[in-house]
Formats: sequence, structure tokens, C-alpha cells
Amino acid sequence: METSVFKPFERHAVVDLWRRCNLIVAWNNPNRDIDRKVAHSPENFWVGYVDGVLIASVMFGYDGHRGSVNYLAIDPAYQGRGYGRQLMEAVEGQMQSWGCPKINLAVRSTNRQVLAFYEALGYKTDPVSSLGKRFEDDDPVF
Repeated sequence: METSVFKPFERHAVVDLWRRCNLIVAWNNPNRDIDRKVAHSPENFWVGYVDGVLIASVMFGYDGHRGSVNYLAIDPAYQGRGYGRQLMEAVEGQMQSWGCPKINLAVRSTNRQVLAFYEALGYKTDPVSSLGKRFEDDDPVF
């Protein structure tokens, strides 16, 4: 898999990938998420290609205390081939180069397949509660 920084012409393919991976929920408008990431830190939004086909994406960042990863997606037709591991290793390497001591992930508790993927990479459930507060209501996607 070859990775590169997201480019605007890839938007439709990325949103379609996220749909196929069940990453889009009604309260997160994917186009707004892309717009915000591109406005804030576009260099930390990567896509992956195999034979000219966009099959992967990841958004990540580091706030000086913890790293975060969002929208890690591998096309279902390409899962199980090591592409997710490859992408996470590249993200982890980037974060380590910044001096990041830890990555935090948010995975829906019902997504057993993705939880198992991260556990196989050495991630563990932290004894913390995840809290959130919305500042705006995204337009419903569904």
C-alpha cells in the first residue's frame, strides 16, 4: 500500500470508504469532519492506495499530551491483509517522532472486530470514562 496526504479530489472516495466501513453515524457529518481536518492539520490526514484504488484512510493528531487517531478505515474487501497494521505503524512512527508518549483511541464498544484489531496491535482498554460535549449539531447524514 502506498500512502499520501489526502487531496480534495479524493473526498468522494474517502466518504464512500467510510460508509462501507460503517464509520459514518447520523451525528457526524463526514464532509464537515473532512473540512475541519483540512483546515486544521491536513498533513495528518492520510489515504492509502493499492493498485491505484483508494482503500484506506486515517486522521490523527497530537496535542502535546496525547495522540489521537480517527477514521482509520480499510476497505472491507482489503481487510485482513495487513494494511491496517501498516497504516497504524506509520501513524505511530510519526507520533513517536513528535515525542508523543501515548495514543488514545475511541472505538464504539459494539464494534468487536475493530476492538480485536487494536488489541492485536497492543492497545488496551484504559480505566477511564470517555466524555463528550457537542458545540454544534451536524446535519444528519441519514
